[in-house]
Amino acid sequence: MSTFEESMYKLIVETSTNLPADVRRAIAAAREEEDRATRAGLSLTTIAQNIEMAECNVSPICQDTGMPTFIVHTPVGANQIVMKQEIKNAVARATKDGKLRTNSVDSLTGANTGDNLGAGTPVIHFEQWEKDVVEAKLILKGGGCENKNIQYSLPCELEGLGKAGRDLDGIRKCVMHAVYQAQGQGCSAGFIGVGIGGDRTTGYELAKHQLFRSADDVNPIPELRQLEEYVMDKANQLGIGTMGFGGNVTLLGCKVGVNNRLPASFFVSVAYNCWAFRRQGVVLDGTTHEIKEWSYEGGSSVPMKTEAAEDTSAPRREIVLKAPLSEEDVRQLKVGDVVILNGEMHTGRDALHKYLMDHDSPVDLNGGVIYHCGPVMLKDDDGWHVKAAGPTTSIREEPYQGDIIQKFGIRAVIGKGGMGPKTLAALQEHGGVYLNAVGGAAQYYAECIKGVKSVDFMEFGIPEAMWHLDVEGFAAIVTMDSHGNSLHAEVEQSSKQKLAQFKDPVFK
Repeated sequence: MSTFEESMYKLIVETSTNLPADVRRAIAAAREEEDRATRAGLSLTTIAQNIEMAECNVSPICQDTGMPTFIVHTPVGANQIVMKQEIKNAVARATKDGKLRTNSVDSLTGANTGDNLGAGTPVIHFEQWEKDVVEAKLILKGGGCENKNIQYSLPCELEGLGKAGRDLDGIRKCVMHAVYQAQGQGCSAGFIGVGIGGDRTTGYELAKHQLFRSADDVNPIPELRQLEEYVMDKANQLGIGTMGFGGNVTLLGCKVGVNNRLPASFFVSVAYNCWAFRRQGVVLDGTTHEIKEWSYEGGSSVPMKTEAAEDTSAPRREIVLKAPLSEEDVRQLKVGDVVILNGEMHTGRDALHKYLMDHDSPVDLNGGVIYHCGPVMLKDDDGWHVKAAGPTTSIREEPYQGDIIQKFGIRAVIGKGGMGPKTLAALQEHGGVYLNAVGGAAQYYAECIKGVKSVDFMEFGIPEAMWHLDVEGFAAIVTMDSHGNSLHAEVEQSSKQKLAQFKDPVFK
């Protein structure tokens, strides 16, 4: 293995397992803004614990390690063809070692390559510069927050905000709407990068490039600095909060960049990133390719304080249940209850839900628990082991979930971000409940999984396979109950009303 390949492997491992100091400081500041006894406060404590566990275990912070995206600056004359191959080798090795999840899927067949290599993956951008060192930066941006990216073409009409014109105030409205539409589905509290101008492609590229800026830097363009400060203040007044549970902190960072545009086009592109803001970089010796320095201060310099504050709130119901569940178990639950789950659960994502619509289940799901999760798994002589197992965004299963609850008698669905009216109606009619786990807390939940009983549908790939797990002490919050109540619908409606107060022009 070349020194360059080894340096790229170290970069991947550090990025996946250890949040840098600027991100940790932002999360620590968010914890100070929340009452730790609230749903948002409890979630932030879990997030802090997960960050420390990932660093200690040298395991992925979140099970969705995203689309590895590299930006590499090289001296003139560097062999970029060789470097590209060695980056791919490092990605494949990191995947084999469980530092990355197998995320590269053929878009036509759905087949998982198993090594994160394939057409277009990983993403590698090369640029030459006049320096004699190599700089490589990497961002791991998961699919849940990638799905909340959004692009606006000005002028346009925005829900709650009215007309957004081709000016700074129209841009302001777009950014505020982008935060609102993400709700808790992108694992808020999050960071956003905003790209003004360009074409549709370069606008998104510019937005993602903003995510490489330090969380505490200052924009050199006065108008954009003013916009960033405005958004950081006002977006946190929407009340969306951590995981969309409601709260004081919805946004942890906002960075805005601008490019020229065509006269006929005016795009505002927003790249949304979850709290698990995994990006890091290295500067390499131009000759030896050994690591000279890291681009961002290491996370170890900012330990996360995970002790919970004294609970002075009203008593919170905490109910211990063992799966499989009965209808009586589920009907007693109400939005806001904390459920501690023991027993058997089954993972199920997009491929499984589509399959179950037209086929029988390989196991009895009556009274069962479905976990929207694509875990990171490793196998040795003793069998399969769970290396990371946080929830995926549930709304993707909305077309299927209600029918599957009815067909198989499922009693509980676990995921993140909530689901829609069709699922809510099925929960009410058939006696089911939706439990919101803390998005990104892959190490925290992996600790609750005591064994892998078996697996079905490995042909779907490891993340999409149906894993049958034995869990103990798996905690999640009831956010949709069998009585027709949905915390997600309540928070969305409340934040929509608060969004409307920012309709009037601010920047002229």
